[in-house]
Amino acid sequence: MSGSNDNTLDRGDLLVRIGGVIFAVGAVATLITFIPLFAGTEPFPTAAYAVSMLMGLGFAVAACGLLRSVAQQRRRDRAAAAAVQPVATAQSVAP
Repeated sequence: MSGSNDNTLDRGDLLVRIGGVIFAVGAVATLITFIPLFAGTEPFPTAAYAVSMLMGLGFAVAACGLLRSVAQQRRRDRAAAAAVQPVATAQSVAP
């Protein structure tokens, strides 16, 4: 994990975890909705198929979390580079 303290989660990391849980719920619902097709019974109501759409939602939430983590890490890297750069130029000017 990024950051100085490994016990804390960034908001992007949290979104990735939440997205993973939502995706898993949607994946289980998708598997369950296929059971009547193989068993030859009546299909489930439309609401069961709507829950299957959580797979896509979970993927989107996790992708947003990933992009947020990338942006946050880039901001940290830029801030660290800006903090180091004046020190490096001052040292190179000194005789």
